[in-house]
Amino acid sequence: MKPLLFLSALIGLAACDTGVESRKEAVPPAEQAAPLAAVAPLAASGPAATLQPENDAALQQAAAVVRLDQLSGQGPLAAKLFGTAGGDPAMNGLYTHIAFFQGPADGWRVFRLGDVLDYRILSQRAGRVDLELEESTMDEATGRIGSRTRRVIVGWPIAADGSAPSEVTLTPAQ
Repeated sequence: MKPLLFLSALIGLAACDTGVESRKEAVPPAEQAAPLAAVAPLAASGPAATLQPENDAALQQAAAVVRLDQLSGQGPLAAKLFGTAGGDPAMNGLYTHIAFFQGPADGWRVFRLGDVLDYRILSQRAGRVDLELEESTMDEATGRIGSRTRRVIVGWPIAADGSAPSEVTLTPAQ
């Protein structure tokens, strides 16, 4: 009985497609990733400097940034979307923010947009960015984790002097 079972398993495995690598030819050449150019390793040209870890607590927060998108078309206002890692990555975990540069003395004015899996910029213009948000959801009755996609409009007033806005709106959209 065991030899028959073994033979059946062997035939079943033999029927499996072992040419997975051959499927990459099915992808049109224009959509295939370009091979990386070979670059010769650098040669040392002096003594190495030994670095010590930084102790600035603010750098811990900076190192948590896992996504950064500079916003364009905002006139003199410097704006960016960014996400920091946090929370439970199985249930969202990308703390998403929009920030506006106020100046060297004041730094950035930051607004938290939410805790999502990911975001995608759909469009942007002065005083507005349209986002698509991917989020995890949990059915409280069953404890089952699901997902949803929603769209939002992030808006802010454009000041004549180019200063950072004091408020931002988050509006559901279709």
